[in-house]
Amino acid sequence: MAAGKQVISANAPAAPPTPLAPGVARRVITADATGAAPSRLRRGLATAGWFVASVGLFAGLWELAWAVGLLDPLLMPPPHIFLRHFGEQAKFFDTSTIGSAAKAPFIAVLTTILATTLRVLAGLALAFLGSLLVGVLVSYVKLAGRLFMPTLTLLAPISPVAWLPVAIFLFGIGNGPAVFMVFIGVFFIMTMATVTQIASVPQHYLDVARTMGASRRQTLRRVVLPAILPGLLLVLRLNLFAAWIVVLIAEAVGVGSGLGQVVILARNTFNSSLVFFTMTIIGLTGFLFDYGLRVLQRRLLWWEPAGGGLK
Repeated sequence: MAAGKQVISANAPAAPPTPLAPGVARRVITADATGAAPSRLRRGLATAGWFVASVGLFAGLWELAWAVGLLDPLLMPPPHIFLRHFGEQAKFFDTSTIGSAAKAPFIAVLTTILATTLRVLAGLALAFLGSLLVGVLVSYVKLAGRLFMPTLTLLAPISPVAWLPVAIFLFGIGNGPAVFMVFIGVFFIMTMATVTQIASVPQHYLDVARTMGASRRQTLRRVVLPAILPGLLLVLRLNLFAAWIVVLIAEAVGVGSGLGQVVILARNTFNSSLVFFTMTIIGLTGFLFDYGLRVLQRRLLWWEPAGGGLK
């Protein structure tokens, strides 16, 4: 009987768990759901604070050098000089009517920034897609690798500036030369990086995919591309600033508008305030461009750790 009682007791349903106090579960769920938001907010505020501190230190040292007489305000005007007359500087960004205020100052500056930014975006997008296609083709088709790799290796060291006459010969005057220059400045490096990244994919990744019956196309799409994408985006970010340098040179020579043309105008007129005003805009635009690429990188590479790669 004792044994029987023990069996019955063992088979009896377990007692229901003690209910939580009202509101406890809701508080736990809310904390889990929103706990990451304050952390992201703190990181964002800290990053913004250090940015302001860094720029403020640089500008403060510049102002101090001017105040003690180390800098000539005609040649190296401090920030409070070249930034205080926004309208006077912004009128030079209206390239349709140089020297007049046909457009509102803010609209003229914004239009010029947008023109340069779109050229950089177009060149980077074409270079990224083209290098990915050529890199995959060279890596997976032996004949293509033997035919294309020597030429790619030969053309890669050529400076993008050397391609400027070719760009003008091919596309004349307009957006074409600037986009082509950005494309050339990034394409060869990205292609070589793609080939290197594909060759460095761990073999056990491919073995597991083959064991699970994945086809060659499925292996490329679901194994190889996710494995090489972090490295390719990192290379793209590293070449972002080179792309900005190239597009400014192209705009100064072969395009009728853009930040590069404003810089050349400032040089030709010996307008040092306009030079530093335009340099400030270029720096801020490039910084925001890089920040946008970092955000895109975090969105696309959702499987990567938060601290991976360049921050």
